[in-house]
Amino acid sequence: MSAEIRSFRIDIPQSDIDDLRDRLARTRWAPRLPGAEGSRGVPVTRLRELADYWRTEYDWRAQEARLNRFPQYRTEIDGVDVHFLHVRSPEPEALPLVLNHGWPNTFAEFDGLIDLLVDPRAHGGDPARAFHVVVPSVPGYGFSAAPAETGWSADRVGRMWVELMARLGYERYGVQGGDLGTYVGTAMAEAAPARVAGLYITAGLGFPTEADVPILTDAERAGYEAMMSADWVNGVDHHGLLRAAPQTFSIGWNDSPAAALAWMVQKYTDFSAAGALDAAIDRDALLTTVGIYWFTQSFGTSAWSYYDSTGFAWPTGSAQVPTGVYSGAPGIRRLAERTAKIVHWPEDNPAGHHFIAMDQPQAYAADLRRFFGDLA
Repeated sequence: MSAEIRSFRIDIPQSDIDDLRDRLARTRWAPRLPGAEGSRGVPVTRLRELADYWRTEYDWRAQEARLNRFPQYRTEIDGVDVHFLHVRSPEPEALPLVLNHGWPNTFAEFDGLIDLLVDPRAHGGDPARAFHVVVPSVPGYGFSAAPAETGWSADRVGRMWVELMARLGYERYGVQGGDLGTYVGTAMAEAAPARVAGLYITAGLGFPTEADVPILTDAERAGYEAMMSADWVNGVDHHGLLRAAPQTFSIGWNDSPAAALAWMVQKYTDFSAAGALDAAIDRDALLTTVGIYWFTQSFGTSAWSYYDSTGFAWPTGSAQVPTGVYSGAPGIRRLAERTAKIVHWPEDNPAGHHFIAMDQPQAYAADLRRFFGDLA
């Protein structure tokens, strides 16, 4: 295995961009099904409008340049060539911090967050709470190579990122995670508790299950019932789909950008708790994420964590490393403390959802600084 770290820059061939636009122009749109709009999936009219914007107005080159403002690299770890951002702070005493993205996201999830963390002085923040930021792309996502065999796990990826941080010369660092990144981040904390200063999780700790219902208060039970009726719980079951037949569906996602866009809009809508998707996620940010999947053909390869699993379980956090969350609700702190060393459980952060780092980067950065600053 080579430990060489190589510079990387995104440069999608113009022929690929032209091909995308041509495929969008030739989309054979499905007819609208009966029932209330949205009751059978993403409304066709809305999707056609977004696809037309993607084809005629959206500027991939501008977004590519925006992402390329961050130093990017590739290196081989555990037989996989992985992509990562490494953005050093101008503050020499900054704490190294790993940001772990989830699904259906990429490293671009943190586009609006990184500058706030790296240089708080420039954004009205405390320079003593700055970070050197490392953002790895999970194997199979975006510009990281895909696993060549089955049997991968979040634990394995967590150990890879521990090796990455050692390779970068960082002996002690913070770890953040959301969605899949929650499990990867927890794996990092469990693999190297002496190196991980703290584990910060977007949400998911202390979420009650049916087995917990008898011990819940009336208010907690109401919160549990609201959670179980929410769209993000009852939307299209991507866990079941990606566990059972990712190869089947990836044929369509890999061939038709309209099909890929429909799938991503469906999941982003399911996961958004802010009402209309447009109110939660900027459409250029959404299309940049879809574009990364499209250009790297990673709709199917990013499914490994699902087809290599037997089911779903809420994250546990770490009992060995100080752990905090951005948003506790609908989690319950006393339930989270059964498996995690909880030291940070704020109740005053702006309400969030699956993509809070994209939607509320200022609030998210402020709480990250508060958590890690209070550990010092």
